[in-house]
Amino acid sequence: MTDHEEPAALPEAVVEQYLERIGAGRPDRADAGALRELHLRHLLTVPFENLSLHLGEDVVLDEKALVDKVTVARRGGFCYELNTAFAALLRALGYRVELLQARVFGPDGRVGIPYDHMALLVETEDGGRWLADVGFGDHSHHPLAFDEHGEQADPSGVFLIQEVPGAAGDLDVVRDGKPRYRLEPRPRALADFEAGAWYHRTSPESHFTRGVICSLLTEDGRVSIGGRKLYRTVAGERTERELGTDEELREAYRELFGIVLDALPVVREAEKRNP
Repeated sequence: MTDHEEPAALPEAVVEQYLERIGAGRPDRADAGALRELHLRHLLTVPFENLSLHLGEDVVLDEKALVDKVTVARRGGFCYELNTAFAALLRALGYRVELLQARVFGPDGRVGIPYDHMALLVETEDGGRWLADVGFGDHSHHPLAFDEHGEQADPSGVFLIQEVPGAAGDLDVVRDGKPRYRLEPRPRALADFEAGAWYHRTSPESHFTRGVICSLLTEDGRVSIGGRKLYRTVAGERTERELGTDEELREAYRELFGIVLDALPVVREAEKRNP
């Protein structure tokens, strides 16, 4: 896929710890079926969250630190964190993985900054190429066939990976007719994403700095905390509830996401004034 140097493989003990974290067994082969299961288990157990930005914690694009955050601290993260950690696990299990950069479509239909998002291109032993992404929040439950440009059905909707006319090989990832992000298929190194990660953890223009989010796929829908509200989606029906006290909020993080917080995340006033 590329000739750039790949990170060192995870130690065996860390691989076992990671598999335990997501409730998955070690696959016999690095094939498409095992990838599909690992992808789904990751989404069901490791939350998409930006708590570090509002807890005063640094976000370091270092593979070991990010794997430790998932396995030891039993936390989640946003795209750069989650997909970097998942890529490390997949490589240790025998998959070939490349990091791809993407630009997310905003509500106005325009794409965001370069390195706005990280996704993964995974090659399996049975010859497939798959777009894996455990760091986009509410997205596909299963990896998408990278070279299939027709419709792909997923529990979360119908997806397309389609070429962008005149865009030198760029691909739009589309869900239910709405473009989600524009993908550049050229492989990248982790260091390439530093500027995008810095922007999203510091800029008042980034939606990550404007509010707190923690979200997890469930067997029958999705559960999320946004600020002090708890959102649940079950069989397509969405409800919300205010978490009035600090203890209620801590309890929700603990019970629903397995995250134990000494301090609660706080959005700075300057950020809240730039919605």
